[in-house]
Amino acid sequence: MIEILNDTGLARAKETGALVGGILQAMKRRATVGTNLLEIDRWTREMIVEAGARSCYVDYAPSFGRGPFGHYICTSVNDAVLHGLPHDYVLADGDLLTLDLAVILNGIAADAAISFIVGRKHAAADLALIETTERALAAGIAVAGPGARIGDISHAIGTVLDQAGYAINLEFGGHGIGATMHQDPHIPNTGRPGRGYKLRPGLLLALEPWVMVDTAELVTDPDGWTLRSATGCRTAHTEHTIAITNDGAEILTRP
Repeated sequence: MIEILNDTGLARAKETGALVGGILQAMKRRATVGTNLLEIDRWTREMIVEAGARSCYVDYAPSFGRGPFGHYICTSVNDAVLHGLPHDYVLADGDLLTLDLAVILNGIAADAAISFIVGRKHAAADLALIETTERALAAGIAVAGPGARIGDISHAIGTVLDQAGYAINLEFGGHGIGATMHQDPHIPNTGRPGRGYKLRPGLLLALEPWVMVDTAELVTDPDGWTLRSATGCRTAHTEHTIAITNDGAEILTRP
């Protein structure tokens, strides 16, 4: 299903996006050396409940996971890149942490992710990895607008990732979003320009470039959810929910 929102729906989407962006930044500030991933999950739950919102993750049980997920935020550390299941792990100086969050407020969902370094040990390679996903996301947003096609976004994202020397996995990518978290169209992180669904005002998209340093192959943890690089290399993932408008694209999950 591809959902096109009216003005009322877009106004609600902006509220949800602001909530998601705000929670992620709050969790980033709290994710210091010595913080347990389960604390981050608990704090996220408290903020979602306080806002009168609903988690998209707790009851989420897709075919690729061992559901239901049962937690409120994805916490992926170092070689984990997607769907990191919160568990009893204490963050260390230099850990590369990705937080991925989706909630529903007033009937509309928003989805975003951030990657950052915990503590003071900021390895140059890790910073470059994160910065590349952020540039790729910016490139995808820059070409999104009425009349553009999904392939234009995929091509823009993929060009940045490829030029930085990272292999691109096509198993997971961006997606449409609206009353539910995952909708059509699927948005691969590389593709051919001029192909795919034509964008229209009122369409919400979650764009999410993610990469692993030296592989495109994923392995799944015994928890049935956490996806890691097959080689144990570092990873990064950046995501925003955007709205297609008459003038281009508006980022809804900006901090």
